[in-house]
Amino acid sequence: MTTTHPAASPPYRITPPRILHAEWHKLRSLRSTWITVVSAVVMVLGVGLTMGATYTSGGGDSDVDTVVLSLYGSVLAQIFLVVLGILMTAGEYATGMIRSSLTAVPARLPVLWAKAVVFAATVFTVMLTTSVVTFAVAQAFLHDTDQAASFTDPGVLRALVGNAGALTLMGLLALGLGALLRSVPGAIGAFIGGVMIMPEILGMLPYDVVERAIMYFPTQAAGALGSATPIPGTISPGPALLALTLWAGVTLAAAALTLKRRDV
Repeated sequence: MTTTHPAASPPYRITPPRILHAEWHKLRSLRSTWITVVSAVVMVLGVGLTMGATYTSGGGDSDVDTVVLSLYGSVLAQIFLVVLGILMTAGEYATGMIRSSLTAVPARLPVLWAKAVVFAATVFTVMLTTSVVTFAVAQAFLHDTDQAASFTDPGVLRALVGNAGALTLMGLLALGLGALLRSVPGAIGAFIGGVMIMPEILGMLPYDVVERAIMYFPTQAAGALGSATPIPGTISPGPALLALTLWAGVTLAAAALTLKRRDV
């Protein structure tokens, strides 16, 4: 008589928490992560400290929004975070690590979503903390100038959160480009050309409809999110957040479609 035994359960199961943990482990264990994140923090804090320490009332920056003035370094920090997003996806194609990741997770798409979630949570937390600290440090120098402000002033907290959100969404857009193009140089070139340069070129066209459309481009929308007061020539924070979210979402969706249909 043959005795049947129940099938042995697999030693492990692929679950979303485990995929997230794996992506978090990869992100924090890479030297490039620490270099880019620390560089972004130093840019925001260093420029904010410099602006606060050297500012004098009645100068050429007196009409600049106080949050924008304090967080001028975010423009430079964005470059480092864009590179980090691209390295997180396209970097794995360059090293061949992506084959191991997709072998472990045959469904493929959970890997991309886990990368996006880990990146967004990390960058938003770090940059929100950096923005708040930088604003507080800058105000220690600006408290007796015409740029004096506090966290309770209208729009300040929203702008600080918006600045961190804008940097996160720009990084997610870059992460999607990296997954879509599967090339670090190609994704960086596409970001610089399509996201940073193209709006400037289109802005030379003498058409109102083009000028209006440019307001919804990523860099312009990001600028609107980080200001406590309305900036002339930009859309309001609500539409800006929606536009930037759609840019990042569409790029990630295109990357997901490519990942599902193309071989590694």
